[in-house]
Amino acid sequence: MIPNGRRHVTAPETHFDKTYHVQINSIADEALLETLRNGIPASDGEFLRVKNARMLRQGEHNSWLEIILDEGKNRQIRRMLEHLNIEVLRLLRVAIGPLALGDLPKARHGCWTKKKSRRSIARWVLETTRPLLLCDSDHYFDL
Repeated sequence: MIPNGRRHVTAPETHFDKTYHVQINSIADEALLETLRNGIPASDGEFLRVKNARMLRQGEHNSWLEIILDEGKNRQIRRMLEHLNIEVLRLLRVAIGPLALGDLPKARHGCWTKKKSRRSIARWVLETTRPLLLCDSDHYFDL
């Protein structure tokens, strides 16, 4: 059974944006970003599009993009870039809605209740070194 709080944060119906930093094996330009925003038909017939895409930085042979999804279909970013013959070198989720992961190490956790506001959650994640655990009634779980 998946605890209710975790399902709430990651469920599509909550419409939390999922923010990713993506390293690709090519030099990105505005045309690529616009293609991602406008959408791409996947090989299975599904139409995939990002909510927003922007350039973070470029090297000589690769680029880092910030991609925001509002739905997040299975392997959506990888499938879109594969369709454009672009290899994904690294894919990092950096935020879910107001929960910015920042420097929070893997497997860290703390406690949140439904009563805490989105703003305080984001501020807590950015300012604290304590683990983050979401609480829903009597359900406690790691993010």
